[in-house]
Amino acid sequence: MKKIFIITAAALLALTGCVKDEVFKGPTKIEKVVYTPEAPTSNDQVTVTVTVSGLQAVTTATLYYGNAAVPMTPDNSGYQFKGTIPALPDGTEVSFNIKIVNEAEFETVSDNYTYKVGDPATDWTKLKINELYGAGADEEKFIELHNGSDFPIKLTGVTLNKDEALCWTGIDGEVVPAHGVFAIVGAKGTTERGFSSGFSSKKSVLVELFDTKGNKIDQFQRGEKGSDGKWGASLPNVTDSWQRIPDGTGAFKIAAPTQGAKNATSGTDDPDVK
Repeated sequence: MKKIFIITAAALLALTGCVKDEVFKGPTKIEKVVYTPEAPTSNDQVTVTVTVSGLQAVTTATLYYGNAAVPMTPDNSGYQFKGTIPALPDGTEVSFNIKIVNEAEFETVSDNYTYKVGDPATDWTKLKINELYGAGADEEKFIELHNGSDFPIKLTGVTLNKDEALCWTGIDGEVVPAHGVFAIVGAKGTTERGFSSGFSSKKSVLVELFDTKGNKIDQFQRGEKGSDGKWGASLPNVTDSWQRIPDGTGAFKIAAPTQGAKNATSGTDDPDVK
């Protein structure tokens, strides 16, 4: 009877140990979630950091936003994980959460977090008339704008006057990328989004650029009005384009057209350009 009692006690001890082990199996706790920067611009990727605790090792940590699932990278402790949301367009509303799975196959899902991408107010001093081409067929003529800022500039409501009359208004979806250009191609309505006026390479002309509030922010002038008070007086023909050298900041010079690309590094002066 004594021997039987010893075996039974050992069995009970083993059973108790199994039950004790099961107690420690449970979900991982999410202690903290932070993301930086908290007010991202369209130039910023957002780093999300989650800190967890628990007795079970984490096998996967996944960052979910939109339709994307991003594996998060652990630090050396195994209790902190990081993931990155890429830079997104101005005005984008982002919602994200995190799912943790541990070695006991328990899942823990964080609360939802949200932020909105917001760029600073447009610096209109950075939007310039960059290149103009008035030779060739009307559908080939163009006026190019340059954005010298670190953020895209939306052209909705921006206007161009040619010879003191409205000839083009920007619409939704027309944007000059940061440190990039946007070409308005086609004179006399020869293209869907061209400018409505004619544009000659051998006549006096005034092209003015206005912001969304009607403030003039730049202009190109070649020659003067005629004695009749009108633009369009005859001048020497220019078969190349007038372009700021360097882009966005330099004086207008004559060089081979570079529509949609970086302007030339050198050119010749036009004595008729003011």
